[in-house]
Amino acid sequence: MTSPLSAVRPRRAAALAGAVLATVLSPVLTSAPAQADHAGAEPGPINAASTFGWWNRGILWREEFEAPYTGAMGPQWSAAGPGQVWHQNGMLTLNATSEGTVSATLAGPGDEVGRWETRLRSRQYGRGGARYRVLTELVPAAGAEENCGGRNIALESYTPNGQAATVYARTLPDIAYKAAKPGMDLGRDRWHTYAVEVTRDRVSWFIDAHVVFTERRDDLLSGVPLTVRFTMEAKPDRVMNVSRMQMDWVRHWSLEAPNLHPVDASPTRAGVYNQAC
Repeated sequence: MTSPLSAVRPRRAAALAGAVLATVLSPVLTSAPAQADHAGAEPGPINAASTFGWWNRGILWREEFEAPYTGAMGPQWSAAGPGQVWHQNGMLTLNATSEGTVSATLAGPGDEVGRWETRLRSRQYGRGGARYRVLTELVPAAGAEENCGGRNIALESYTPNGQAATVYARTLPDIAYKAAKPGMDLGRDRWHTYAVEVTRDRVSWFIDAHVVFTERRDDLLSGVPLTVRFTMEAKPDRVMNVSRMQMDWVRHWSLEAPNLHPVDASPTRAGVYNQAC
């Protein structure tokens, strides 16, 4: 079930996190504008779209989260799960409490192929519980059957304060291609950009403007229109550490612009996704 992003769900979960979020989130979110750790003196972060030449051609949709600066999001996003999903200081923010998965999904028909990229950061506030998983995925769009995640493509999947981001592509009945980018700093509020390019014959993943994996095997693609979903994923029946993820922007391009650089990269690892339904 989905609901407007301005809603806080449910009362018990919101109350549990309220004191923590009020004392530690607000000062952080009103600090000076953040810079990507790899951007140096550049006016904004380096990203795959600018590096590989997508930016000026084929832009289909973009969400910069600039207006309103703080408040309810528009109806193009729907939220699910306990916690809070809202527009905060020019960013889409998912505040996760000590229990349950919270997500925000972009409405619309989706696309089978294209390029998607986002800039995000995360932070863990609680201690002593289980760690959330920070996820950006392409999922079946417009109410299509999700098959329990069996047709999803991940731009990134990691735990806060970790050192590796995982990417994957899944197809039915139980196929999964998966790989991890090590050596990352996924600690407190470190910005990174994550992108995926889905064509008719391959999927390429980009982290901080570098192509990190390209998979070309025949059974890679699900053939369904896909849309963006941001998720703070909890472990079932576990007390979780209070955490959040924030998106500065998310953008979607067609394949119109040719890549300015090769996208050859290491393949992913073939495996099984046994939770598909």
